[in-house]
Amino acid sequence: MRSWRFLAVLAGLLAGLAGWSAPAAAQSGAADAPGADKVLRVCQDPNNLPLSNRAGEGFENRIAALFAQQLGWKLEHTWFPQRMGFIRNTLRAKEEHSERFKCDLVTGVAKGFDLAANTHSYYRSSYAMAYVQGHGLDKVRNLDDLLALDAGQRKKLRIGAFAGSPVTEWLLQNGLMEQVNWYQSQTGDAEQYPGEIVEKDLASGKIDVAFAWGPIAGYFAKKARGANIVAIPLQSRPGMKFDFEIAMGVRHADKDFRQLIDRLIDTNQGKIQAILEEYGVPLAALPPPKSSPP
Repeated sequence: MRSWRFLAVLAGLLAGLAGWSAPAAAQSGAADAPGADKVLRVCQDPNNLPLSNRAGEGFENRIAALFAQQLGWKLEHTWFPQRMGFIRNTLRAKEEHSERFKCDLVTGVAKGFDLAANTHSYYRSSYAMAYVQGHGLDKVRNLDDLLALDAGQRKKLRIGAFAGSPVTEWLLQNGLMEQVNWYQSQTGDAEQYPGEIVEKDLASGKIDVAFAWGPIAGYFAKKARGANIVAIPLQSRPGMKFDFEIAMGVRHADKDFRQLIDRLIDTNQGKIQAILEEYGVPLAALPPPKSSPP
């Protein structure tokens, strides 16, 4: 969600990866296979904190660097905003006058994303509700508490949410759609980023409640200056899923490389979790990893 990742299920963060692309390329020759030259080539967004940025400040940057260090490989990046056409311009794009792909690893996709082969999941998070403390919402700890507010107070709420996100159905069911300021995950402006909903608009008082993908809400709530922001993970309910597993993506033909990344994820789960916690990512338990399909 851009956001990662992503991704239409993760709209606000992840929808950008769902662009149409050509069919997956056939397995490369040995000389062009991922890692054959001991270079880990990752596909990342240049301006999408807390996931990644060109300065290497995101948690996906950190995890990619960890993997490269453990492999003893050089780390290289292909930068492209996570929006329509991301996969076509990164994982499936070849270098000019070459049969080598520009990059081999997308460092964040929603589990089940079908434009790339999914690795084992490396974290699970949920959408979150964020607000500034001290402005009358301090006792709100879940969606039911929000609905239980005095009718007059509830009617005055200015809500920020990403169009097409899982929260949309809940807002519709509870008659709150007319109070929503809608945000787009794919604006076409490479300088905009999903975290603005919290870092700028919520912190400044333009909106009272923000709904965003948990890693975004948690990071910018922690980072905000001049406003004490709390981010509360949303619990999935029957017919309404708010939590998602996040994996990495490789080309479907690169089976050996996918297995290598699976091993790196599995053996570094503790270090990965420590990095995610440092960035304020709300985490839920992952199910035991399943063997990747052959």
